[in-house]
Amino acid sequence: GRFALAATRAARPVRRAVAPAGLALPARPAAGGLSSLQQHATRTYITTAKYTRDDVLEQLDEYHASVMSANWADYLNLVYTGPFWEAQLERLTSVVQPYLHEPAVGAKFAEVQEMMDVLYQCEDVRDHLNELAELATRSSGFMGTGYAAAEKVENMADHAKLCAEAYDKMLEKHPSFKPKIEQTIGHGLAVLRQKHKFKWGTMHRYFF
Repeated sequence: GRFALAATRAARPVRRAVAPAGLALPARPAAGGLSSLQQHATRTYITTAKYTRDDVLEQLDEYHASVMSANWADYLNLVYTGPFWEAQLERLTSVVQPYLHEPAVGAKFAEVQEMMDVLYQCEDVRDHLNELAELATRSSGFMGTGYAAAEKVENMADHAKLCAEAYDKMLEKHPSFKPKIEQTIGHGLAVLRQKHKFKWGTMHRYFF
């Protein structure tokens, strides 16, 4: 039985892949390469959107208005919308390049860049002020009773002084953005002033 089946299989001729006369088998591509058919089928598709000068100016105006009208003191809003603003700014930086030599477009784009620089600086200082105010609140304990109080920030005066100096420098360097600087750093200083006594340039606006 088994031996007869094995002998029958051994007697069968070995079939090889031999192409009929006049018909060649397709050659295998070399390692890491593509066949001629694949090379012809592969194409690179590149597209670019072109905008007119008026389109670019309109987009810059809309972007500037959108960011300026937002509440910079709302950290949650900045966390949610910040990545979208950055992606849109990257796209605007690309489409504005052909028109940067024009005074109107160049000036508007420079204003947008300054706005984003001011936003990032205000956000950093306000975040630090929020952290200082939170630590000061925790150091007073539960409901200000001293129960389960956290450690106090020993150099709170130094932090407050540095933040006040940053506030003054921002107002001096970017006077056109005073409302947004006041909305973030100015209000942050006022909140911290309720936790720690210190002085800064415009403290009278908050009746301190």
